[in-house]
Amino acid sequence: MGTMRHFRVWRGDDTGGSLEDFQVEVNEGEVVLDVIHRLQATQTPDLAVRWNCKAGKCGSCSMEINGKPRLGCMTRMSTFGDSETVTVTPLRTFPVIRDLVTNVNFNYQKARELPAFAPPKGVEPGEYRMQQVDVERSQEFRKCIECYLCQNVCHVVRDHEENKKAFSGPRFFIRAAELDMHPLDARGDRKELAQAEQGLGYCNITKCCTEVCPEHIKITDNAIIPMKERVVDRRYDPVTWLGRKIFRRDQLDESAVTHASSATGASADTGSHWHQQGPVPQEPALGADGKLAVAELYLDRPAAASPFGDDQEFPLPPEKLRYNHPKNGH
Repeated sequence: MGTMRHFRVWRGDDTGGSLEDFQVEVNEGEVVLDVIHRLQATQTPDLAVRWNCKAGKCGSCSMEINGKPRLGCMTRMSTFGDSETVTVTPLRTFPVIRDLVTNVNFNYQKARELPAFAPPKGVEPGEYRMQQVDVERSQEFRKCIECYLCQNVCHVVRDHEENKKAFSGPRFFIRAAELDMHPLDARGDRKELAQAEQGLGYCNITKCCTEVCPEHIKITDNAIIPMKERVVDRRYDPVTWLGRKIFRRDQLDESAVTHASSATGASADTGSHWHQQGPVPQEPALGADGKLAVAELYLDRPAAASPFGDDQEFPLPPEKLRYNHPKNGH
């Protein structure tokens, strides 16, 4: 048997609405979405709520719980006091359709405006090669479940409806940053697009988007701030600005490549295959007994004290190697 809790749920549509009070049973281990479903089953069968996976991976059940944007399926009732009233309202930034369901078409429109990944010329699908370090740089941003909590909490569009036309929002800033970091993306104007068309300059990095992200993506520190820095380097750096005034872009790029080649003494690889597959690991040679040869360590200069003792000579005799092979069954 659970306990009775006080819930306040916003009911209404695009013409208006209000908060309604409910007394509803809450059982141990339940989340807010469980309680909303119980309300639908027992008291308000016409209550509208959007949900899908109930596992925190689809982002459908975004709502505001006690004023904070959260996922209903990931907000446990145990986080609230036994006597605390739980208030559930729709996302404030987007137009209400009915009850807790909002119209998030704004985000899909911004997604269509963002240019997609541009594959490099001369590389067929299946031939792309990337170093693991390049994968890790943007792997964090791929965790986005498009719950749009970051979009909802961003005050640039939350408090200023007129900014929506010129501002994409944090969800699409991380997408732009991911593509700008991608070593195989052929577009070279990601930074210019972020500045001119996505409204990156509107963001004043309050980090509210990072605070509400259910996937704990460091949106501000790892995406928005680095993107802002790259835009500033490209647009406002005095040396770059002067170079753009003196040379045409193609001349500047060619001279930069030539300078880099002469500095390193090698020809620069300006193609799209600069990430090549590394050498294939080779199995070490085995001795006649089927075992690996014992490695020998030679010291050609004085070094720190040996952990084997000051009177130890190298190479170590096999009988003095401190290594016990794991026995079968252990």
